[in-house]
Amino acid sequence: MLILNRQAVAAALPMADCIDAMRAALADFATGGYRLFPRQQLNAGPGEVLMGLMPTFSLAGGEKLWCLKDVLVAHDNAARGLDNHQGAVLLNDGETGQLRAVLDATEITARRTAATSAVATAALARPGARTVAILGTGTQAETHIEAMRHVIPDAVFVLWGRSSDKLVELARKSGAEVADSAQAAVADADVVCTLTGSKEPIVELGWLKPGCHINAVGSSNRNARELGDDIVAASAFFVDSRSQAAIECGELLQPLERGVIGPDHARAELGEVLAGLRPGRSSPEELTVFKSLGIAVEDAAAAIRAVSNATDRGLGQRVDW
Repeated sequence: MLILNRQAVAAALPMADCIDAMRAALADFATGGYRLFPRQQLNAGPGEVLMGLMPTFSLAGGEKLWCLKDVLVAHDNAARGLDNHQGAVLLNDGETGQLRAVLDATEITARRTAATSAVATAALARPGARTVAILGTGTQAETHIEAMRHVIPDAVFVLWGRSSDKLVELARKSGAEVADSAQAAVADADVVCTLTGSKEPIVELGWLKPGCHINAVGSSNRNARELGDDIVAASAFFVDSRSQAAIECGELLQPLERGVIGPDHARAELGEVLAGLRPGRSSPEELTVFKSLGIAVEDAAAAIRAVSNATDRGLGQRVDW
């Protein structure tokens, strides 16, 4: 059995490989290569660390595998110098049930989330997109800058966030520009990545230029949303999973409850666009939104690629199990 800690995952899963794995996995998901089960969110009480359990069964590549990610969300971890997301990804043989690998979930989540946004950007942003607004200053901001550079090599980044210290440091490390407001950050953006923990909208429709593409990443809770009714109603809206969106996508569920949009507002799953089953962007002026809830299919695909690469490169620790 193979163990990959955070450093080993990072070494075994370069961003270009992760983007390739996400593109293939989401198309496979759309054509039956994965079976996705609902995410279980467990709450032990006010102020306690939250646990999420994310299972999927993979048939992709002709090999049967079970994958389970247990992810813990500890909102006070920044003060401890730790990432808010902790946990492990387990890969089990789909025939025998034997445990094949244990991987650090923090690094898997950081990489596969940004890689999925990159895949969505390549598929949905208008041709010639160059200016990218990054709203947020956490781990996802760093990985999104890395991922976006793979699909927009000449990207110009504009940053905004509520933590001025983190904002200045991220700008220094990335060579990006800094905006003094979210409105200023998105004013000329071709691509906007919302990567915050906000429960209320942080972007308004009137701030956006025609043809903008948005990757909405920060929330996976029906009571939280980074985009308001105006943007959602005006957009061609895409999701990673319709079934998961029907449970926990605040951007869709809240305007649906108010009658602002209909139940079929989501045009397609991203994988359906990648597989050629459903249309993506319809015109250069169209506003497109990809709502990234984060699904276990992505965790499984990232873990499978990391294990394959680690095996080839002699990374990680082998233990008898």
